[in-house]
Amino acid sequence: MAKASTPKRPTRDEFELEDLGNQLVEAKEDGDERALTVWGETEKVRGRITVLDSRTRLVHVVDNGHIRKIPFLDIMKVSYS
Repeated sequence: MAKASTPKRPTRDEFELEDLGNQLVEAKEDGDERALTVWGETEKVRGRITVLDSRTRLVHVVDNGHIRKIPFLDIMKVSYS
């Protein structure tokens, strides 16, 4: 029996990842609300980026007092809300 294949996260080169990292740092420093397109989620994640944890590679997003921790590699795009 063949297993159902799950779609894999698109691969990105180091320049795309560096650009994404720079956008996240800028968003954290600005303190403005941003919308993140996250791989595997149908709706954008909105909120303020409060922590960029390099050890766990998680991005902490706060929206209405609720904290979501999103893996850096799952973030596909950062945009203004």
